[in-house]
This record gives sequence, structure tokens and C-alpha cells, in this order.
Amino acid sequence: MSDLARSFAKTKLSSLPPPEPLIEEEDDSSSASSMSSTGTVIPSNVQRPAPTIHWSDYYAQEFYLEREQPRAKFHVYITPPASLQSPLLVLHHGAGSSAMSFALAAQEIRKAMPGIGILALEAREHGSVVWDKAGAVDSNLSIDVLSQDMVDMISLTQQKMGWKELPTLVLIGHSLGGAVVTHVANMGLLGNKMLGFAVLDVVEGSAMEALKHMQAYLRTRPKLFDNLDAAIDWHIRSRTLRNAESARASVPSLFMQTSTGGRWVWKTDLSKTESYWENWFNGMSAKFLSGKGAKLLLLAGTDRLDKELMIGQMQGRFQLSVFPAAGHFLQEDQPEKTAEVIVEFVKRNDRSALVLPPKVSDLLAQGKKV
Repeated sequence: MSDLARSFAKTKLSSLPPPEPLIEEEDDSSSASSMSSTGTVIPSNVQRPAPTIHWSDYYAQEFYLEREQPRAKFHVYITPPASLQSPLLVLHHGAGSSAMSFALAAQEIRKAMPGIGILALEAREHGSVVWDKAGAVDSNLSIDVLSQDMVDMISLTQQKMGWKELPTLVLIGHSLGGAVVTHVANMGLLGNKMLGFAVLDVVEGSAMEALKHMQAYLRTRPKLFDNLDAAIDWHIRSRTLRNAESARASVPSLFMQTSTGGRWVWKTDLSKTESYWENWFNGMSAKFLSGKGAKLLLLAGTDRLDKELMIGQMQGRFQLSVFPAAGHFLQEDQPEKTAEVIVEFVKRNDRSALVLPPKVSDLLAQGKKV
């Protein structure tokens, strides 16, 4: 497999809605993982203590937002902006992942911009649940559906918070989440409230190449773990994640405990989402370049750029930042650097932060010489 395919296959294509705490059967589920030597990494029997971290260490509030038609219960975390004049960052995880994959980066962003808001979403089949008219769980993960879910979660959050209007929005998506925010921007689903959007480590060319090998990769991963410490340890030793603190924050949200034996299995079965893979990424480069608002692309390597994006980058149509020391989950591997780039992107494009010179007519009306 090419380096491009291998690097994208280090993806966790996105996690699914929060199931019951216990399940009756152990199945082949999936979530966040990397292609790098994972097939040969076996969890050790003796694990070092690795206490997990609670969501409240990184976000202010947790909401389950209910939608009536079609019926849905959306799971989000939010740290509200200081005022409606401050931007709201809307974060969308990758496939098989969760909102906790942004935990450390969100914390670092707030350190640099204390007034900024953070809204971290979880897609259907990844912490949120949607039902069809017959009352069955609706697991439709097409890009149109996921994009509308994102818009609905933002609208429901506005209602929950009692905001008269939405703050200025900056959408940030990792992997599959990058495809979702790109689609939302391209379709203009948020109107003039959207300041810009950022895509983290996914481009159409490398994504489509990696999908050819995804099922083979998913078969190589451990299907279950004796405890969460073992799952965290595997993610670190396999270099799926390269930051131990982030692994402790994000990995527990990827698993659920079985009712027999008490072992932990992947919450999301990515192999069952295969019918949507091409739908997620096909045409993404063109949509990214034509999407409304300022654009930021963060990559773990320049080899991920396809021809269309290379031309667009040379034309100055978007900002590009590369983190060569990071893996696919760059917001987890290098949260400080990710935050630094995002904060700089927001500050450069935030129109509300501009201080314009006074109008000549206003100066004259004040009796001042001009």
C-alpha cells in the first residue's frame, strides 16, 4: 500500500450512537485506529495504571438534544462563548471516533482565546441516535444526512442556550468530519453565519485510495480488550495515538462493556459503514475549494495533497499547515500546535475583531479636524 493509503488508513472513520451500557454479544466492531503495524501489536497482560479522564475536564456542559421529526437524540459537549460577538467553533469527529478526540485541542484553544465557544458534536451511530418513522434506529450515514444532522445540532444548541441568534461559526472536522464540514460549507447550509471551516488530515485522493484497504485493516485489529487500560495501552503502543494524555481522554469513549465477561468491545462497527465510504469523500476536493468562507487544511504530511488541492494551494485559495511529526489524529498527537494554527486562522478571519478607522463624516460631526 502507498504511504498515502497507509496514512489515511490510520483513520477512525467515525463512531456510532451511544448504545446501551451493556450488550449481549461480542461482535467485530471498530473505531479509532491506525494502519501502522497494528496487526502485530497484542495488548500485554499486565497494564500500567492509566486513569481515564472525564469530559468535564475539557468541556463545560454535556447535552442530549432532542429533535421531534425525525426523532433524534443528539449528544454534544459545549463550552459557551463569552458573548455572541465571540466565535463558536463547531467540532466534528472522524468515523469511529468521538467528540473526545478534540478534548485536548479544545482546552488549548480556550487557553489562547478564553472568550471563544466550543461545540463538539457526535454523529448518529457515534453517540447520537436517530429513529425512523417505524421507531427503528436509523443508521443512514450518507454525507447529506450527516451534514443535515450537524446543522440541526447547531440549531438545537441555539435553542437550548436561549441565543437570539447564532454566533459566528467556524466549522472544524477531522477525517469523515472534514468531509461533513466541507459539504456543509459547499451547500451553504449555515448561510452568512459561517466564517470559515478547517479540515484535519483528509483529502479526496488519499482517502479514496485508502478505502480499498480498509476492510483488510479492520480485520487485523484486536476485537476486544479485558479492560480500558489495555485499550488505551494498545492505541499508544500501536502508534494509533502518540499522546498518552489524549489517549486516556478519548479512547474510553470508543468502547462499551459486554454483559458476559465484562470485556470491552469497539462501540462502532466500521465494517458495516462500507457502503457510505465513497459517498463521504468522492468530489471532496472540488467541494473544499468552492466552499463558502475562509479555508484551512491541516495535514500530517504534504504527500496527502492531491493534484486539485496542489493547484488550489498554489493559487492561494486556502491556508495549508503540515504537522510532519503527527499521525492521522493530529489534533490528539499535537493539540497545542493544532490549537495554535486554529486560533491564528480564527483571528485572521474574524470580522468582528477588525477595528475600522472612524468615518470622516463622524469626525466632522464631532467637531474634529480631518
